Amino acid sequence: MSALTRKAWRDLWHLRGQALAIALVIASGVATLVMSQSTYESLTATREQFYRQGALADLWAPLARAPDTLLAHLAALPGVQTVQARLLALGTLGVPGFDEPVRAEVVSLPLQGGQPLLNRVQLRSGRLPAPELDNEVVVGEAFAAAHALRVGDRLRLTLRGRQRWLRVVGVGTSPEYVYQSPPGAVFPDFKRYAVLWMNRHAMERALDMDGAFNNVVLRLLPAARPAAVIAGLDAALARYGGVGAYGRHEQTSARYLEEEMRQLRTMARLFPAIFLGVAAFLLHVVLMRLIGTQREQIGVLKAFGYGHRALAAHYLGMAAVIALLGAGLGIALGAALGSWLAHVYQGIYRFPFLAYRLSAGAIATGAAVSLAAAAAGALMALRAAASLPPAEAMRAPAPPRFGPTLVERLGLQRWLSQPARMILRDLERRPGRAAFTVLGLALACAVIMVGRFQGDAVGYMVDTQLSLAQHHDLAVTFIEAAPRRVLFELAALPGVREAEPIRTAPVRLVHGLRSYRTVIEGLPPAARLRRPLDARLGAVTPPADGVLLTDYLQRMLALEPGDTIEVQALQGHRHVREVRVAGFVHETIGAQGYMDLDALNRLLGDGDVVSGVLLGVLPGAEADVYAHLDRRPWVAGISSRLASVRSFYATMGESLLVFTWVAALLGGVINFGLVYNAARISLSERGRELASLRVLGMTEGEVSALLLGQLGLLVAISLPFGFAAGWGLCWVMVQGFQSELFRIPIRLTTATYAFAGLMVLGASVVSALLVHRRIAWLDLIAVLKTRE
Repeated sequence: MSALTRKAWRDLWHLRGQALAIALVIASGVATLVMSQSTYESLTATREQFYRQGALADLWAPLARAPDTLLAHLAALPGVQTVQARLLALGTLGVPGFDEPVRAEVVSLPLQGGQPLLNRVQLRSGRLPAPELDNEVVVGEAFAAAHALRVGDRLRLTLRGRQRWLRVVGVGTSPEYVYQSPPGAVFPDFKRYAVLWMNRHAMERALDMDGAFNNVVLRLLPAARPAAVIAGLDAALARYGGVGAYGRHEQTSARYLEEEMRQLRTMARLFPAIFLGVAAFLLHVVLMRLIGTQREQIGVLKAFGYGHRALAAHYLGMAAVIALLGAGLGIALGAALGSWLAHVYQGIYRFPFLAYRLSAGAIATGAAVSLAAAAAGALMALRAAASLPPAEAMRAPAPPRFGPTLVERLGLQRWLSQPARMILRDLERRPGRAAFTVLGLALACAVIMVGRFQGDAVGYMVDTQLSLAQHHDLAVTFIEAAPRRVLFELAALPGVREAEPIRTAPVRLVHGLRSYRTVIEGLPPAARLRRPLDARLGAVTPPADGVLLTDYLQRMLALEPGDTIEVQALQGHRHVREVRVAGFVHETIGAQGYMDLDALNRLLGDGDVVSGVLLGVLPGAEADVYAHLDRRPWVAGISSRLASVRSFYATMGESLLVFTWVAALLGGVINFGLVYNAARISLSERGRELASLRVLGMTEGEVSALLLGQLGLLVAISLPFGFAAGWGLCWVMVQGFQSELFRIPIRLTTATYAFAGLMVLGASVVSALLVHRRIAWLDLIAVLKTRE
């Protein structure tokens, strides 16, 4: 072992506390990077494998009814490789021991039995229904797990008013339903939404669809143009009630999964940059201080023939050791967090398998960025070491020249105590270091705030969309548009206190060269149970002669109030009309439009009809209302607003809580590393001064107050900047997460600011206590003998 190598290890041991603190900051950045990248890679590999094994379709085309003889024409369309016709229906499900309504989406299996050509069922247990039996069903894994269902259990399915008891013969999932949210909803509800697969013969009899289908899925040839195939498919299905074909980018499950992966990519870029930037600054300060105290040693080494490269390699090697220690810890922590995150995702996105893997690329990236941060932090220190001539290095540095501080020039010192003046004087004489320390502490506070921000934002979304905008208890969906008089029948049910009609119509909105496929909801005048909101969360009533659109559609379609937009109806007579844009509403979930109910019916030309009813139910009467609705053949589904909220928090609450504490821990590591290093460096630089004060009669507490009071002042100064940086960091995240599915609002509660502030103060106190012990152990004689 060379002399420089032995010296490097001695120096590292002497700086072990500071080196460990820096390594922990690097480990936090690398852990975030490895966690995000490895989880993203695992999700990508799992998704592609599951999509391939399950033969996920490329296109979906819902319609009203078409004969099986049409399939030959669809298969002959240019670009089509495989066509699969099927039946798909919404119904209600009765689960023994569970009194709340369950919405069921029932998908048919092939007539001859076995797996479908596309969107195959991945069985987790049991088998597929026997072709000759019509009372067997495969249940989605998420619903089965939520209700502890097993093969052999019985369920009551109501489909078009016909009830039948079914026996569960299998539990499975499909690439089509990786993300299982009820139609029209955003969040999953595993207890109140089920996906079922049953024989097509049984569904044909229940739906009166012998020899016909109402849904078709297609696989395209590799060179096919999806837009051209969709155009041909829509033209072929127009006379059969087609509502517009769409690809994977519009299929609910695939869209949500893609959005989640996009968020992981954003996290992998954003957070590691913060942690590693702080680590580079800390390494720079530590090495600069080390070189300052080793001037004589550097001069001697140069005098004995060690060149610039050897000295640069010496100090760069020390930085590399700290970086590699942090990288090793970060990779191990990132792998553990990534495995946990993959488990969380498997609970939300129902993959039958999720093989988490820590790739060599993620490990190499983590090591590379940590070494790059170390090199960046050591660069200025290396230049300082290389620029010292031997003769000058062996002399003590000239004492710095200081003048009156700003406080003294302003004559404010008479209002301050002597310790306070000493604290301010030291800070003003090193403004750059103080500014970087404040910046790092502010970033630590910002990271903690981001962890709490997601809970604040999601809570705001739920409160505005499901509390302020919606006041109903139950939403009843019909199989097809029904006369408005059904409203009076439902309003007369025992336990119903209020009822309002609603109509939801699929449309395509076109403005210039831009278009978007969505729905328009028709609401009655002065609606109470469903109210669009403006940006100030005030209720907005749709006008009698125009359409209200969400503010996201305003940006997407480049619209202004008063513009005319083309509305292409995708149901019924499929009219195309020009409609005036009356204004915009603020919504964080979905992108749709609102019209007066009568105006929407005139637009569609179907008469005075509704597609559903919103009900307000008396407390305690829900079970009776469910029972009455379950017996009506034209009811396709029933959903409870409050149950959806409870289910969301039960499903997502645990993951949000864990993410909050992980972010708080990582932010605390940054804060600890900064405060501890700043205190140790200040103690090293001011050791002679503090020892002199002790000799002159100051107590340990008074000396500690001088050193730690300076750090406390920096922490206090950093908090307002930290709150501002946290808001800015949340804003950056929001911009990266925007989509037509949901827009995360920038909402930070007082509790979030308080939590971040307390975490910063707590980590600072821990650092201060460790440094205070160093002050108590200060060897006064040895320090006073030290040559500065």
